[in-house]
Amino acid sequence: DPNEDTEWNEILRDFGILPPKEEPRDEIEEMVLRLQKEAMVKPYEKMTLAQLKEGEDEFDEEDIKALETYREKRLQEWKALIKKQKFGELREISGNQYVNEVTNAEKDLWVIIHLYRTSIPMCLLVNQHLSLLARKFPETKFVKAIVNSCIQHYHDNCLPTIFVYKNGQIEGQFIGVIECGGINLKLEELEWKLSEVGAIQTDLEENPKKGIPDVMISSIRNTSIHDSDSSNSDNETK
Repeated sequence: DPNEDTEWNEILRDFGILPPKEEPRDEIEEMVLRLQKEAMVKPYEKMTLAQLKEGEDEFDEEDIKALETYREKRLQEWKALIKKQKFGELREISGNQYVNEVTNAEKDLWVIIHLYRTSIPMCLLVNQHLSLLARKFPETKFVKAIVNSCIQHYHDNCLPTIFVYKNGQIEGQFIGVIECGGINLKLEELEWKLSEVGAIQTDLEENPKKGIPDVMISSIRNTSIHDSDSSNSDNETK
C-alpha cells in the first residue's frame, strides 16, 4: 500500500519512486468540495417556473436552449401531477348529476360510485373506506349518491351497491353486503376488490382475505370427516 506509513515507503517517497502520501480529507474540506460542485450546476435547475421567467435576460444562447428544454420538462411534470391529483375525495352527487359525473366522465378515467342509504350501517362503513381510498388514489374519481335520487324503489337487500365505470361502461359491480365484503369489511379488503377490477393500482401484494375460504373449507371437511367417522363407529357398534 503506497499510503502505508512504513520506513521503506518513506524512503521510496524521498526518491520520488512513490507519490506523496494522500492525506485524508476532513469534513470541512469535503463540504467545501461539495458546495463547489453544486455551484457548477446550471442555475435554472433549481428555479421555479416563475423564477425561470424572471431570469431569462441573464442567460446566454446556450443557456436559453437548455432552459427551453428544462422548462418544457418541468411543465409536463407539473401537468402530470395536477392530473394525477385531480380528485382525492369522496364527493356527494345527486341523481341528475349521474350521467355527467359518471357515465359521461372524461375518457379513460376510472369512476367508482357508491349508492347508499344512511339508515344502513354497512353503507356508512363503505363510505368511510371509500373516503380513505379516495385520498390514497387521487387519480381515480370516487363519488357517492343516495340511492333514491338515482333509482326509485331500490331494494335494501341490494345495498351497499358499488359500480365501477370506465368510458361509460360498467367494468365492475358489487351488489349487497356479501359481494361488498361482509359487515366486517376491512379497508384493505375493499382496496383489493377495486384493484382486481382495475380501478386503482394497489401496493398490496396479496388478497387480505386470502386463506379464509381455505380455512372454512378445511373446517367443513374436518366436520364432515368427524361426522362420517362417528357414523361408521355407530354402525360397527350395531
